[in-house]
Amino acid sequence: MSQIIGVLAFVVAMLISVMLHEFGHFLTAKRFGMKVTEFFLGFGTKIWSFTRGETEFGIKTIPAGGYCRIIGMSVNEELTPEEEPRAFIAASIPKRLVVLGAGSFTHFVLGVVLIFVIFFGIGTSSIIPTIDTVLPCINTTNTVCAADAAPSPAKVAGLQPGDQVTSINGKKVKNWASDVLAIRASAGKSVTLVVKRHGELLTLNATPATIVEDGKSIGMLGFTSKIGLVREPIGLATSDTYHLGANLFKTSFTSLISLPTKIPALFRQTFLGAKRDPNGLVGVVGVAQASAATASDHTMSFGEKAQTFLLIIASLNIFVGIFNLLPLLPLDGGHMAVAIADGIRFWWARKRGKAKPAPINLEVLTPITIVVFGLLAALSLMLLAADIFNPVHFNL
Repeated sequence: MSQIIGVLAFVVAMLISVMLHEFGHFLTAKRFGMKVTEFFLGFGTKIWSFTRGETEFGIKTIPAGGYCRIIGMSVNEELTPEEEPRAFIAASIPKRLVVLGAGSFTHFVLGVVLIFVIFFGIGTSSIIPTIDTVLPCINTTNTVCAADAAPSPAKVAGLQPGDQVTSINGKKVKNWASDVLAIRASAGKSVTLVVKRHGELLTLNATPATIVEDGKSIGMLGFTSKIGLVREPIGLATSDTYHLGANLFKTSFTSLISLPTKIPALFRQTFLGAKRDPNGLVGVVGVAQASAATASDHTMSFGEKAQTFLLIIASLNIFVGIFNLLPLLPLDGGHMAVAIADGIRFWWARKRGKAKPAPINLEVLTPITIVVFGLLAALSLMLLAADIFNPVHFNL
């Protein structure tokens, strides 16, 4: 059941991503006065729709994407005199580029927002000030305490598993990873701990034992801390979002560059039974399987599952955003390349004192579009077959 929930959550997240992608095109096109006649989620036969203003919104049978129809994308499209000024190709080159790039921009924004939610709203795995186990003695050489071994300072002080340390020497615990250093710096010196136990605050005194590591004396009470999700303050969350986001952008860009070199390995994994590489190419089904594996992992808390799931969706949005900017038709990046080519042609004609040439006819580029679409479709089908018959086993 949890696997089904994981897959459904992934499908819903992807549909929302697609909808936001198209909404980016819609908003910018409307902002620049272009006429948008359709905004649909899915392809195929229309299931349901409604019309607001001049735009029909709706859902179609095949949930494999979506589209936003802006009039005048082609020079051959028949338009009324009233529609001609609102055609896509009638807009300036900068406006055309903004509309075309808005979809990928939306993916980037969504990815960054999800990363920020992880750091600020859910938290990341870190040690927390809750005691997991109290060691019977301080033993650095063996796993079993000697018969005459002195009990650990934590045991002597009366610390118990489940105690939450709220302050050390009167200083409130805010960041356990750094605050716990006060104990390590107090070898042989008494420290005062305030712990919360069953809702009550208790004050306990303990003297850390002295352990020598690399010639330095380190204090040790003799307890281990639990691992849990720790939310970051807004400043640190913003900084970590920037660094993780930049890393995901870099990784996605590198993956796209190396994509052609991974196709032979994918062929062997799909048709020759070679072992799937978790760092290799993975399709939508494979990512959905990762989402299902996360949802069904009983060793993870709900927060940890949410964190992993959101990171998967954020990474995928960033990758899709970059992929969509590739200068290949029918991708948005291909249309942007055509718009840039139009801009260069218009500038060159103006510089030479000639009349503005007609925009590039996309229908002339149809053979290129068909070839690219065919290659992408073949890669998608190969990934689909690999994900179904030779799935990746992720180490989540």
